[in-house]
Order: sequence, then structure tokens, then C-alpha cells
Amino acid sequence: MKKPIQGQSPIIIRRLTFVFVITIIAGFLIFGNGRQIEARQVALETDKQETFSVKRVVDGDTLDVIIEGKTERLRLIGIDTPETVDPRKPVECFGKEASKKAKQLLSNKTVKLESDPTQGERDKYGRLLRYVVLPDGQSFNKLMISEGYAYEYTYSTPYKYQAEYKQAQKEASSAKRGLWSSCPAKKTPAAKKTSSPVTTPASVPAPPSCNIKGNISDAGKIYHLSSCGSYVKTKIDEAHGERWFCTEKEAVAAGWRKAKNCP
Repeated sequence: MKKPIQGQSPIIIRRLTFVFVITIIAGFLIFGNGRQIEARQVALETDKQETFSVKRVVDGDTLDVIIEGKTERLRLIGIDTPETVDPRKPVECFGKEASKKAKQLLSNKTVKLESDPTQGERDKYGRLLRYVVLPDGQSFNKLMISEGYAYEYTYSTPYKYQAEYKQAQKEASSAKRGLWSSCPAKKTPAAKKTSSPVTTPASVPAPPSCNIKGNISDAGKIYHLSSCGSYVKTKIDEAHGERWFCTEKEAVAAGWRKAKNCP
């Protein structure tokens, strides 16, 4: 039997030790990376698991919800309902029906929200962009299209459920549901142009006992009391995220600050 070459055993041991250490390190890296990916996935799904109270339904595609004690205005992704609250436009065909349906499904309800990375967190008016999931698990956004209360709407870039919503609209149109049987032929809303001339909106009446004006301008979100210098000339356009508040505390909690020309 050949005798091992002197010094060979320590070399073999060192090689085996090196391979073992590399294997352990690789295992930790793979496991750690997997946990990080999982953590990111959990973060993306978090808002789908939480529930939020609907405070107010503005119209068929806009509502207020309570998030961490703060009132947030939501603009729903992928749908557009006929106008009812934009003071610059007349109430559109089937707008009242769409608003009534939204209030029926959402008022005083607890819902789940889903964000969409392709659309960003907020629109240019500061409204959160979300999908709404009803207590029974149905997508509110899709249901409004399927039953003919809303049009499919792509703002600028394709969104997560675009193909699904377009198919729902095709079926609603073919079946003459809702607005598809009651309203004159209308093209599906296109992306709104930001270059359109801006007109001064008429004032939206204040809700009973809630006369604090929450205005949005280049200076940000500013609220005006009836005693403030700019109160009378300040107009509220709810379609663009502006709103009325009942108390200063409510306005501050929603992210508005007091006008500088208030006493």
C-alpha cells in the first residue's frame, strides 16, 4: 500500500473546510435573499389585508376613507363615471345613477384597498390612487364597469387590471347595461389633457354646518375660515380634490393648513 505523501492530508482538510464554508455562506445568501423578496411581496400586499372605513362617497369614482385616523380622498383606478359634482360641467347622463350605486355599495362600509405601482401613489390633485375591494370580496371598480355604471378608463399608462376591465366594458356594452342603454353613444374617456385652459369653477354649496373651505393651489392644501380674507372668493371644486370641513381639527388631520390671511 502506498503511503500518503507527507503534507497531503492537511491540504485535503483545508480544501474540504473551504468548500464547507463557501456552501454555508451561499446558503445564507440564498435564504436571506428569499426572505427579502418575501418581505417585499408582503409589503405590496399589506393594504389588501387591512380594512378601512368609508367616510363619504363623493361620486361614482371618488370617495373618502379613514386611514390611520386621517381622512384620505381616493380616486379609483381604471374607471370613470359620468360627472355629477364638477361645477364646471353639467350633470352627465347616468351620473346620478352611478353616484347612487356607489353610495349603496360603499356608504358606512369597511373595505380593503389595493395600490398599483404602475399608477403611482397619488394623482396630481393629491388623491390616493386605489382599487377598492368590497366586504364580499368583489372588486368595486370592476363591478361598476360590469353593471354599466362606469367606463373603463386608462389615464396614461396601462394598469394591473386593464385587460380585465376592458373585457368587462365590452360585455356591459354588448348587453346594453346601465349607461350603455340610457345614454347617447359616447367614446370611452381618453386621458385628460393637462394643457386644457383652466376655467374658474363655480362654488359648490357647503354641506350643513361644514363651512370651512379646503382649497388646493400652487401653495398647497390650504383651508379658509369664514373670517379669512380670501374666504368669499375661494371656490371649492370637489372633482379636483378640494373639499369642505366641519372643524379645523378635521382639516389639519387631512393635511390642510390654515390660510395666512386668517385672523
